Amino acid sequence: MSTILESFSQRREFVRIPVEIPVRYKFLSREIDLGNESILEGTCSSLGGGGLILCGRIPSFNWIPALLMGKIQLGVNLLLPSVDVAVKGLCHVAWIDEIPENKDRCVVGLKFLEISKEEQDRILKYLIKSQMRKS
Repeated sequence: MSTILESFSQRREFVRIPVEIPVRYKFLSREIDLGNESILEGTCSSLGGGGLILCGRIPSFNWIPALLMGKIQLGVNLLLPSVDVAVKGLCHVAWIDEIPENKDRCVVGLKFLEISKEEQDRILKYLIKSQMRKS
């Protein structure tokens, strides 16, 4: 019975679609002094209304436990093509994978913690338009 509940809880509310979108992101925490105020740049390789997959850099691999425990979040700005203003959201890390051939970057699964309905709608409209162009 628990496997049925586990698989049900892991279902996504939104479909994710492969994309290549620039992302600016910043690590944020109320609990931990990160000491790093810089904005980093990465790439979104998969996007949905509930989250994204980010390929980017983590300033310190010592942060990984705190990222996975939700003590550090990411503020993201998605730079959607043909949209004037970046889509903004606050995310928590669901998982992290290394990129063996690129030691200073990793793949990070992010889930939106805070995103306005308008911002989420902008993402969904972009995804629908991009899929219509492919068909």
